Amino acid sequence: MINGNKVKLFLVDDDAVFLKSLEIDFLQHADFSIETFATGELCLAQLSQNPDVIILDYYLDGIVKTAMNGMSTLDKIKAFNPDIPVIMLSSQDKIEVAISCMHHLAFDYVVKSETAFVRLQKIITTIFKYKKMEKELKWYMDTM
Repeated sequence: MINGNKVKLFLVDDDAVFLKSLEIDFLQHADFSIETFATGELCLAQLSQNPDVIILDYYLDGIVKTAMNGMSTLDKIKAFNPDIPVIMLSSQDKIEVAISCMHHLAFDYVVKSETAFVRLQKIITTIFKYKKMEKELKWYMDTM
């Protein structure tokens, strides 16, 4: 939780069944405020809501063939606010894809599988541990 509020989580995936199951899993296991999007364009249009974390599919052209892909969406999110942690999610189990996502400033990369939800939860926990440490370090540096 952030300042007593729910964590605002954006889920972006063109696979409606996977997107809904991910949303249900997060709502059942933690205190999240969740927005779901089928395309990167829809997500980008709502970035002013300042999500705490975005989980973004690598491919996003399953519904709209001309839709922006996940990498382009990632780049636009980072241009809007480089501090928004983005976790890339894909069925691509290739190290080159994961490395490319990290070069584009993704926080992490998760392969869609039966263990993906558990991995995503752990990564989100890690994100907030880092944010807490950054705040404490900033407070410490400001007091010196």
